[in-house]
Amino acid sequence: MSATPDPRTTTATGADVRVRFCPSPTGLPHVGLIRTVLFNWAYARHNGGKLVFRIEDTDAARDSEESYQQLLEALRWVNIDWDEGVEVGGPHAPYRQSQRHEIYREVLDKLIAAGAVYESYSTAEEIDARNEANGRAKQLGYDNFDRDLTDEQKAAFRAEGREPAWRVRVPDEDLTFVDLIRGEVTFPAGSFPDFVIVRAGGIPLYTFVNPVDDALMGITHVIRGEDLMPSTARQLALYRALLDAGVTDFLPRFGHMPLVLGETGNKKLSKRDPQADLFLQREKGFIHEGLLNYLSLLGWSLASDRDVFSLDEMIAAFDIADVNPNPARFDQKKAEAINGDHIRMLDADDFAARIVPYLAGAGFIAEQPSEEHRAIIAQAAPLVQERVQLLGEVPGMLGFLFVSEVDYADDAMKGLPANAGEVLVASVGALELVPDGEFTAAAVQEALSKALVEELGLKPRVAYGPPRVALTGRRISPPLFESMELLGKTETLRRLGALVTHLG
Repeated sequence: MSATPDPRTTTATGADVRVRFCPSPTGLPHVGLIRTVLFNWAYARHNGGKLVFRIEDTDAARDSEESYQQLLEALRWVNIDWDEGVEVGGPHAPYRQSQRHEIYREVLDKLIAAGAVYESYSTAEEIDARNEANGRAKQLGYDNFDRDLTDEQKAAFRAEGREPAWRVRVPDEDLTFVDLIRGEVTFPAGSFPDFVIVRAGGIPLYTFVNPVDDALMGITHVIRGEDLMPSTARQLALYRALLDAGVTDFLPRFGHMPLVLGETGNKKLSKRDPQADLFLQREKGFIHEGLLNYLSLLGWSLASDRDVFSLDEMIAAFDIADVNPNPARFDQKKAEAINGDHIRMLDADDFAARIVPYLAGAGFIAEQPSEEHRAIIAQAAPLVQERVQLLGEVPGMLGFLFVSEVDYADDAMKGLPANAGEVLVASVGALELVPDGEFTAAAVQEALSKALVEELGLKPRVAYGPPRVALTGRRISPPLFESMELLGKTETLRRLGALVTHLG
């Protein structure tokens, strides 16, 4: 019995580090998937190693080209690049499993020649019947019955028209490895039976192709979710077979990242949870810097007193050994707060460019804005950059600049004071006296402060509420005086008068 890690485990460091990201093209990309690639990418970049991006698309019933394209779109949006793999090529192409069947057959032949796998003809019904006859629980599954079939027995099965599956001969000893995050882990001898790697008919299974690809592509560190830990036992067993058959000459190191829980309860964040939908988060207005910063905190931290940092700072500090093994909970509010911090870190021109798609999506401007609209955006963007947490909030705050008729929100109208009409009339009178060429935020503030606060004796909150609603239709908006300057004197006066008329 052995309870020590395999001495053939890699000792690769620095530029020799090779990690991989190998999703299946099924469904929409989710944030858990992005955290996985983020940690792999950061580890590769920190060490000066390589990230390999391959696609596990052997399930024809579930895989789709649409999902594949969405994976590419997701990685490009979050600005994560890769060194080898789909779309960029590399020495281990092809990088889609559906194109590697001949390679898998060659590896299977080597395992057969080495005696590391064997033919298995047992059906599920036969396995159940034997377990029942032997007083063995059915849930224990396969009983290793076919391990020592004679040539005569195999011939008899083939004569019945049966095709064999191929099973790995699992070592009769403990399997131990040192997890990069969790420390030493041991799978006791006998805790799982010999398992199928190729079904009858020659169909290779995930339990076979995943480790084979890792071996052939020289992956040194397998960093993946904690939920995949049970399959690691089988990967260790298969890797020993691959080593014995000369397919590879080292065993990778494994690191299992903590689960990401939903906002409530203790269940893993489901693909069906809105928070899990990467593109929905983008639609809300996350920028990739903010989202990746937050996802990095789901198991790792730069410092105990610092949650906001750049990707360059993360790469400089990231070590997979520093990841916390305890489950991490997805907190939407915290994610949005961190995103807001990153929005404020953007250059003004960069922020202005990023809000264009959101304004266009809301129908306020064209996808390719006019020069007039670009000028308005450039002037208005600084007014909201300090106030929003999500880019999706911008249309609601700046939309008033691009419409001819203001749509008054119900809550804004209900919040108007009883003397709103008087306030608006006084505002018009004060602003009419401001010379056309001097209609600046400072001049507007001085005129309204004198007319509403000093002369009418109103508190600023009451004084400026009606003009704000008149201009924007909302209770909350960008700074009022700067908004008036952007709209200009004529349009400002028109809107103030329009609300007076609306109030009757």
